[in-house]
Amino acid sequence: MKKIIIGGTASLLGIGIAVGTYLFETAPSTHLPSEIGTPPEQKSPPENDDTLQPIESNGPIGYALAGELKITYDDGEHWSRVPVGIESLFAGEYNGQENELIEHSFFLSDDRSAFLYVEGADNQRVKLLYSLDRGDTWKVADIDGTIAPRFRKVDFLNEADGYVVYTGERTMSSEATKVFLTHDGGESWTEVPHQDHYRLLYDGNFIDEKTGFLSYGILNPEEPDLYVTQDGGQSWVSASIEIPDEYHLIFTTAETPYIEGNDLVLLVNQGSSGDYKGGKVKGKFISEDNGLSWSFQHEVYADE
Repeated sequence: MKKIIIGGTASLLGIGIAVGTYLFETAPSTHLPSEIGTPPEQKSPPENDDTLQPIESNGPIGYALAGELKITYDDGEHWSRVPVGIESLFAGEYNGQENELIEHSFFLSDDRSAFLYVEGADNQRVKLLYSLDRGDTWKVADIDGTIAPRFRKVDFLNEADGYVVYTGERTMSSEATKVFLTHDGGESWTEVPHQDHYRLLYDGNFIDEKTGFLSYGILNPEEPDLYVTQDGGQSWVSASIEIPDEYHLIFTTAETPYIEGNDLVLLVNQGSSGDYKGGKVKGKFISEDNGLSWSFQHEVYADE
């Protein structure tokens, strides 16, 4: 399954074309039905759609912002309108650049399209608009309504399992973190506990339905601050990352772990002000206990 998670800037564990406050008629609201049927004729692009270019497309799949959000599954030959108001995609404590979607705030794959958005004048109702048929019909899942989001992220691991992480209520260097899981393809979401931690979130992810990570510290961190769960978010512990002495105060910010072959890999970068070797290298770490502890392997260049 191919997927892309693309957009503006964010980061746990992030997101021009000028747009106004235009809401088209089928934009999600509290009165939106659970499934929205898109008229078949909307699958055929209007005359001016032939000028649209997919943003950060991965193969034939991409999106475009041109007063409204549209998606394509054939490299721009045909477009489907996404029934959500542009301003709802950028609402919250962080608004992105609005020339492309906030990084990590959406998910596009061969069989799923999903977009996080915020509803309501108080910017506090986080919802997920998603389609399982390439934009022919849309459904809305209610995530939460307690805080306006700063960082936001949605991802699906397979047809059933996915996660949403977002943060809000920022005051100086602290904020609240919310973690939600789905096991029915996005129809329903359950908030899971997390550690009593209020540092600013850098990033977060799950690598399977049980194992997840939250990385904290974006304001001049001195060392990585990574938490791991191995029971689907019911408990979290601080991961042990063995930073060699020569890299103390250099590799300071843990990115989200990923699977590479048979290894569970963690990259630790230099933060926003790192200047070691021009700030262009990261430390590569490997875990042999599913994320509880990490041992240093070697330096890697940021673009590798």
